[in-house]
Amino acid sequence: MVSATTRRANHLRGLANAVRRYTDACAPPGPYVTAMEGFVILRSDQPRLPSGRLFRPALCIAVQGAKWATFGDRRYVYSAGQALVVTVEMPSRGAVSMASPAEPFLGIVLALDLAVLHELTEQVRPTPQTHATSATPLSVCVVDLSVEALDCLRRAMRLLDTPEAIPMLYPGLQRELCYWLLTGPGGEQLLRTATTSSQEDQLIAAIHALKTRFAEPVRVEELAAIAGMSSATFHRHFKATTAMSPLQYQKELRLLQARRLMLTSGSNVEAAATQVGYESASQFSREYVRMFGRPPRRDVRALANAVVEPL
Repeated sequence: MVSATTRRANHLRGLANAVRRYTDACAPPGPYVTAMEGFVILRSDQPRLPSGRLFRPALCIAVQGAKWATFGDRRYVYSAGQALVVTVEMPSRGAVSMASPAEPFLGIVLALDLAVLHELTEQVRPTPQTHATSATPLSVCVVDLSVEALDCLRRAMRLLDTPEAIPMLYPGLQRELCYWLLTGPGGEQLLRTATTSSQEDQLIAAIHALKTRFAEPVRVEELAAIAGMSSATFHRHFKATTAMSPLQYQKELRLLQARRLMLTSGSNVEAAATQVGYESASQFSREYVRMFGRPPRRDVRALANAVVEPL
C-alpha cells in the first residue's frame, strides 16, 4: 500500500511536471498570466534579488524550489508543497531563494476569493482561539498542501488545455481548493487567518485611505475615525493584523513606490522622494537604506543590471 508521504510526493512531482511543461511552451520571462482569472504561473531558473510589491489577498504556492516574503519585521519562507496565504492587502518584500537551471523555481499565484473562504470557514469548524502578537500578523500564514489540494491544482493546470471549459469549471475548483486547505494539515492556521480577516471590515476602508493617500500626511486619528475605532484600539488592531503600525505601513508603501519610480521611469532620488511625500531627501535615503539595505542610487544601479523579482 502506498504511504501518504509517497502519494503526496507523487502528486507534487506531477504538479511540478505540469507547470514546467506549461512554462517550457511559453516565451520567457514570466510571470505567465493564464486564461483563468487570477491564476498566474511563475518560473525562475536562478535565485533573484528581493523586490517589493503591494500584496493583495492571494494564495502563493511553491511547486518547486523556495521563496521568502516579509511583512513588517516577520519573514515567511515557503518551499515546494507549501503555500503562503495573505488575506489583507499589505506591502511586502520577497524573492526566489532556491532555483537553478536544472531545478527552476516553479510557482502558482491564485487571487483569493475572500467571500468564498469566509463562507467555508463558517461551515468547516468553530472559530479557533487566537493569541495575537505584534510579531505575528493574523492575516498571513504558511500552510502545507495536502494530496487533495495538490490534485485540485493539477486539475486546474489541465483545465488550461480546454479554455472553453474554464468559466464553468474553474470557480468550482477554486472553492474546492479552499475547502482542502481549510481541512488539510495547515487548516488551523488558515482558519485563524481567514476568521480574523472576515472580521477586518472596519479596517478595510482605513487601509484603502492609507493606500490611496500614501504620499500625503495622514493622522492616525483620522484613520481611526474612518474605521470607527478609538485611536488606541485602531493602532492595536492594525498592528495585530499586519505586524506594522499605520505609519510603518505608509512608509513601506512610499519606499516601494519610490523604488518603482526610479527603476521604471528613471526618476532621480530627489524627484522620487518628493513624489512619494518626503520633504527631506536625506531622510528618504536613510529610511530607504533601512528597508532595502543599500542607498537608493546604488540599489537602483544593482537592480538595473541584475535578475529581479517582477514588480
